[in-house]
Amino acid sequence: MKSILIKDTTREEREEIIKASLDCGGGCENCSSCWLGGGNPWEIYRDYIEGKREIKDINMDYMQKYRQDRQIK
Repeated sequence: MKSILIKDTTREEREEIIKASLDCGGGCENCSSCWLGGGNPWEIYRDYIEGKREIKDINMDYMQKYRQDRQIK
C-alpha cells in the first residue's frame, strides 16, 4: 500500500484518497449521513487535501470533539 502522508502524495492523489475512503457504495444522492452531526467530510478533510494537516491529526481532533468524553473506542 502506498503511503498517504502529505509528503508522499500530490493534491490530486489526496483528493482521490478522501473520495475513495468516503465511498460507502451507495452514492451521495438522497443520503443524509454526512448531515447527522458529523459535518461535511470534504470540509473536515480540506486541510489534508491542501497539504496542511495529516489525516491522523484531523481524525484525532474530530474524535475528541465528537466523543464528548464518552467511552467510544
